[in-house]
Amino acid sequence: MRALVRLITAVLGLALAAAGGLLAVETAWAWARGDRLLVPWGAVRSALDSLAWNQPAVMVTAAGVGVVGLVLLLVGFSAGRKEIRLHDPAPEVTVTTDPRSLARLVGHHVRAEDGVAGATVTADRRKVRVRATARFRQTGDLLDRVTSTVRETVGELPVQRPPKVSVSLGAAKERR
Repeated sequence: MRALVRLITAVLGLALAAAGGLLAVETAWAWARGDRLLVPWGAVRSALDSLAWNQPAVMVTAAGVGVVGLVLLLVGFSAGRKEIRLHDPAPEVTVTTDPRSLARLVGHHVRAEDGVAGATVTADRRKVRVRATARFRQTGDLLDRVTSTVRETVGELPVQRPPKVSVSLGAAKERR
């Protein structure tokens, strides 16, 4: 989502820079030559003067611009950082962590577990998902041990609302 917001801001920034550059060129051209402009503003103005506010083309354009504006607002508001709030040590102190740090912490504990070859961890405010791969084809009680490790790790954190834990375990692939 953050990449989408960055793309939108880059495109809007380039559009504003192009409009500003055009305005600067038009102003310099009008001062230097005095008679002609690069963009035929008179023809544009006469075309716009012929439009009334209650015509369907104007209303559809206004509705489209309004919808695009609302979509941009929704994308902007939803692209904020998804911080995980921790217990505050003092009334004037707020402590947060980001989901990547939580996932990294849980991943280190899971990978340190005996019999785990690798693990992929994703985390957000509501859920921690662990996809672990066993080192051997026979997993035994490895799923229970990994699940308890994840629950203990998340439980030890001073999180205001502990996230749910989801653990899946895949057996090791057979080597050829």
